[in-house]
Formats: sequence, C-alpha cells, structure tokens
Amino acid sequence: MKTAIDMLVRYGAFALLALLTLVALLAGLAGAGWSGWLPVLLALTGLGAWDLLQDRHTLLRNYPLTGHLRWVFEWSRPYLRQYIVEGDLSGRPYNREQRSLVYERAKDTLDSKPFGSDFDFYDEQYELMTHSIAARKVDYSDFRVQVGGPQCLQPCDVSLLNISAMSFGALGAKAVEALNRGAAAGGFYQDTGEGGISPYHCIHGGDLVWEIGTGYFGCRDADGHFDPELFAREARREQVKMIEIKLSQGAKPGHGGVLPGKKVTAEIASTRHVPEGVECVSPPGHSAFSTPLELLEFVARLRELSGGKPVGIKLCVGHPWELFAICKVMLKSGTLVDFIVVDGAEGGTGAAPEEFSDHVGMALREGLVLTRNALVGTGLRGDIRIGASGKVYSAFSIARNLALGADWCNAARAFMFSLGCVMAKKCHTDRCPTGVTTQNPNRQRGLVVEEKYLRVANFHRNTLERLGELVGAAGLEHPCDLRPHHLHHRTGPNSIATMDQIKDFLEPGILLTDPESTPYADWWAVASADSFQPQAATAP
Repeated sequence: MKTAIDMLVRYGAFALLALLTLVALLAGLAGAGWSGWLPVLLALTGLGAWDLLQDRHTLLRNYPLTGHLRWVFEWSRPYLRQYIVEGDLSGRPYNREQRSLVYERAKDTLDSKPFGSDFDFYDEQYELMTHSIAARKVDYSDFRVQVGGPQCLQPCDVSLLNISAMSFGALGAKAVEALNRGAAAGGFYQDTGEGGISPYHCIHGGDLVWEIGTGYFGCRDADGHFDPELFAREARREQVKMIEIKLSQGAKPGHGGVLPGKKVTAEIASTRHVPEGVECVSPPGHSAFSTPLELLEFVARLRELSGGKPVGIKLCVGHPWELFAICKVMLKSGTLVDFIVVDGAEGGTGAAPEEFSDHVGMALREGLVLTRNALVGTGLRGDIRIGASGKVYSAFSIARNLALGADWCNAARAFMFSLGCVMAKKCHTDRCPTGVTTQNPNRQRGLVVEEKYLRVANFHRNTLERLGELVGAAGLEHPCDLRPHHLHHRTGPNSIATMDQIKDFLEPGILLTDPESTPYADWWAVASADSFQPQAATAP
C-alpha cells in the first residue's frame, strides 16, 4: 500500500497528463473540441517523458513534471523573502530599514521614524552614542579633512563621506556617470575602483581617487606590468586628486578577479588597456613589489609621477605583522604613505567565492582599531590619514568609524541604493534589474542620469547633515572630536561598556618604547621591514 501511494505521488501527475493527452488525441481524431489543448498537453507530456529518461537530474527522474516546481520555488525564494517574509531588521547584508533610510535620503523625502525604535536595546549587538546635557546646534555640515603628509606637494580636502571603489565593468556606464555627476554636485570624490579611469568618470568633472590594483588597469603594458608613462599621463589629470594602491579588498581579500571575455567590451578594453573580448584577469598579488620596502618605493614613485599628489594604500587587514612591517619600513626608510583606507570584510563586491566573503579578512571594526593602534603606537598617526569602508550607510555608521580612529568614510552599496539598486543580488549575471551593474544597454536604459545624480548628491548631503546633528547632540563641534568613549556597546542583557573599555587603544609611541606592554608584542616582534613574512619560524 505504501509503495502504491509513493508511486502515485511520484508519477501520478505525469500519468494523468499522459492519459489526458491520449484522450485529446482520440477526441481530435473524432472531431471533438479538444484540438486547442492538444499542443499544450503534447508539450507537457514530452517534458515529462524527457524528465523520466534523462540521467542528469535525480529529482526529475523520480518526480517527472512535478520536480520542476522545485526550481520555480527556488527562483522565487529571494523575492518572496525580501518582499513578504523578511522583517524590517532581518535581511542581509542590508535589511529593509537600512535600505529604506538610503532611499528616503536620496529622494529627499521624510526620513523620520514614528512611534519609537524597532531595535531591541538589550540585544548584545546594540550600540549607542552618548549625548550631552550641553548639546549644541551644528549648522555647518560640509565636514572635510585634509589628506596629504609632509612628502605630498598637492594635499587635498576630502569629504567625510565619499563613493567607495567600484570599477567601470562592475558598474555600467550610466551608473558610473551618475555617481560622478552626483559627486561633482555634492563636492565629494568617487573612487574609480581598479578598472581604470573610463570616459564616464570624466564627463562631469567630479573628483576622482584612482585605484591601482594588481592588474594595473589603465597603466599597464602588454604583459600586464606597471607602465610609468601611462600612469603619469592619467595621474596628472586635474580631476584625479589622490592615488590609492589596492593591496586587498574586503569582500575577497587575497583573491584576484576575472572579467569574462564576453564582458570585455571595446570601451572596457580601451579603459583597462586589455584586448577586447579576451578574459581579463586581476592577479591575487602585485608584480611591482614583493616586500614592505619595495611597496614604499612604489609609493614614492607614484607620488613623483603624479606630480606630488597624495598616495596611499587600501587593504582589508589580514596578518597583523604585515601591517606592523609597513610601519617599520616607514620608520626605517623615511618614506610615508599619505593615507590608509581600511576595508572591512563585510564590504561588498560584484562577485566573490563564498568562503572569501564569509571567512577571510578582518571586519572593519577590528581592522580599523588595529590600523589606528599601529600608526599611533609608532608615532606615525599625525602624518597619515585613515579612511574606513565597509557597510557605511548612515550618519551613525560614520560616527562609529570616526570614534574608532577613522578620519573619513567611503560607501559603495549605499550609493548604489541611491541610484535605485534593490539588492536583487544579480550583480555578477549582467542581468541587474535596475541597470546599475550591467553592461546591457537595454537594462541600463532604466537608469536616467539626469534624475539619479540628484539622488546621489541628496543622500550625501542629508547623511552629513544628520552627522552634524549627532555631533551636536554629543556636545561637540566637529566629527573629528569623536572618541571611543562616545561609543557604547552592549556586552550583555545587564551590562554596557564604552569601546575604550572593550578594546585596547594604544598611547602614542608605545610600540617603540615599550611594545611588551601592548597586546601586539608578539606580532610587533616578528614584523620585518624587509619581508612580509614573519621573522619567527611560525606565526604567533
């Protein structure tokens, strides 16, 4: 009996359809009115027969026809979850409340919340900023920081919120153009990503930070090595304000990238200086240097070739001794980077292996504190600025990073939301429904630059205005006055602590005078100015 029921469940639909097809055939021969249904029934019966006989999909062999429902439900699952099932705070990597905040500020509509917070104030993930009885009104919100150390001839003023690295190729032409026009209107910069400076970065003259990745796109020779002449020609553009050497990326640190040949259009090939239609490979590591000393020599070379513009590095912090090795070689050689952008492992990407996105690299908070301590502990902090990127989307996320040691923040996905991104997670398929991350002209048609650039500028302006209100509520005058004690984190249902109680924040120069008193003594001891490898036989 159980076997019969099992067979009925598995094959009943196919058997019934086959029977109906037979009846339709006979009825058609008899002149009855089944002829309209016959093509449909024949097609479905043929599909069921193919399911039964094919040997690739086990589920379809055992459940002909009905097995296809799995794919229907699997296809619709992300949409059902995002729009029907998920709560306002449960989505990942950005929940509904976070996305809505960006949409509202980009559209310049009401972003106030009625009735109270949806957050659980006793949850162990809850964070807060303390306020002052002597709160003040901060009218000025165009907060900026100067970047460019003593070895830089052309320092620049940087907004506290900018567009993080997103390449032309990862983004479509209209998205790149809209972001740059928004940056020009709002007075902040756009990081080019490692795909080079495209024509769409240049139409509206918005400030650029040119990111130089391992593929040296836009400044490479035929063999994929760094080309100083090409670099100098591009870097001396007035529009390029800073140069950023990408050592690693938060979402896939230590991993290269591949742009399939079919996506390497003529425009992308021209921008990157690679052959059209040929697979474009970004290696895991740089060929221009292999030691900390060579890295700093490369920094000095780029600074000279660019005419003295600020040159810095971007990395997701990995082996701590490598960061200390860079500090040691700066002390030893006297050559400094102008800035370090810390990219958190929670950052986004167009495509990455799941293991890298989920389990490789330090999250922003840990990487930021370690970088701050490395520079403060070696006495280098006064000459080197720190940027922070990784899930920045609100004034509070900016304030949190500044309190932990950053000078400014970059955001990528938040600015994508301002363009209309709906987090469909189709970035790697070239089928982005909003035209943001696709090279398909028909899909890009939906993104109207004249409309979207205003939303980019609106999001930036409204977020910094809220930052000013937060700073004023704390009784401060400028976001640079934020310190770890302004940021509290719940450590349990009945306990809360300031970040300087939770994490160690080093005193200036302590790594030089008394490293053994710090939590980094072992890592500092094995760090070498001559190699990224630890001096000891094994890492601590």
